[in-house]
Amino acid sequence: MSEKQELEALQKALAAEHAAVYGYGVVGGRIRAGRRVEARAAYDAHRARRDALVRVVRGLGGTPVAAAAAYALPFPVPDSAAAVRLAADLEDRVAGVYSDVVRATGGGRRSTAAEALREAAVRAVRWRGESVAFPGLAERATTGSPSSSASVS
Repeated sequence: MSEKQELEALQKALAAEHAAVYGYGVVGGRIRAGRRVEARAAYDAHRARRDALVRVVRGLGGTPVAAAAAYALPFPVPDSAAAVRLAADLEDRVAGVYSDVVRATGGGRRSTAAEALREAAVRAVRWRGESVAFPGLAERATTGSPSSSASVS
């Protein structure tokens, strides 16, 4: 892979992490008390991945993609059940983007992307209560990947 392709994949991952951080803000406001700790842990994990990606993009000479002021949600989130669905959806989308980073990178960056993919897949299973055969790939066939940094839908 070329450095340009690698940087592009990392920028898309950064955009997805920005969207996930925003989405988990919504999840945290709607989720029932019993799952708030889980939502907070996911929020913190996405913030940490976002911050690490900012450093990597800068290290490659790129200008990190900025977060949007707001993001369109894929569906209304009026209650805890919808918040759980949103959390699973966010994780599916992040896993899909990291599967692209795995393909576009090598060495330590590939290992880090594979770890991020695994973590997102595990969180999606916890939220959804069931797994998929190929995390990061099967979801993309039904949901697609975020088309812009201003959408979590």
